[in-house]
Amino acid sequence: MRLVIARCTVDYSGRLTAHLPEAVRLIMVKEDGTLAIHSDGNASKPLNWMVAPNVLETFEDRWEVSNGKGEKLVISIHEVIEDVTHALGDDPGLQKDGVEAHLQELLASRPWVLEEGMTLIRREYPTDIGPIDLLCVDGDHRTVAIEVKRRGEIDGVEQLSRYLRRLQNDPRLGPVRGMLVAQAITPQARVLARDRGIETVEVDYDGLREIEDTELRLFDLR
Repeated sequence: MRLVIARCTVDYSGRLTAHLPEAVRLIMVKEDGTLAIHSDGNASKPLNWMVAPNVLETFEDRWEVSNGKGEKLVISIHEVIEDVTHALGDDPGLQKDGVEAHLQELLASRPWVLEEGMTLIRREYPTDIGPIDLLCVDGDHRTVAIEVKRRGEIDGVEQLSRYLRRLQNDPRLGPVRGMLVAQAITPQARVLARDRGIETVEVDYDGLREIEDTELRLFDLR
């Protein structure tokens, strides 16, 4: 990861146009090429960003970031205060809490509750940016990538979008559907998911646990 603290101005063009006047900001470039610009406030949300895949060109007085969608971000560098690059190494990924991990386990054992005819291919299916929670196949033999959250928010949609971009490049999987599954999904996440062509499904965790308990009792009776 490369971290640059610089006095800069920023201009974005694409879906709209935006300008950040001259100020000291943090420019963060991740290993996959994702770039984010932060100020000292605004919590953790970047002022502007360009997700991978993109092309970053650095010049003496500016950086230019562009992608295949016609978006372009120009960072005019007026003064570099700090420039640090450090390899973070492999990340083990987010450890799910007890409810989220159990919810994934329950859905893996009974994917048909999400859609009739759904069957599991594999849990924690690997991609080069991390594992997708569930990889399934639907009744029409189409691959379905499922991300499981306790609460479905915009970050979950973004995460699943990144996985889908990787999976779509694998010809063995064919066209891949995306599905965000959670106990509750925010309205903002639903809007973004719909815009990305991702389905959203809310599930009843307690109801799934009751199914599990019933199956265990039936097994014990035998």
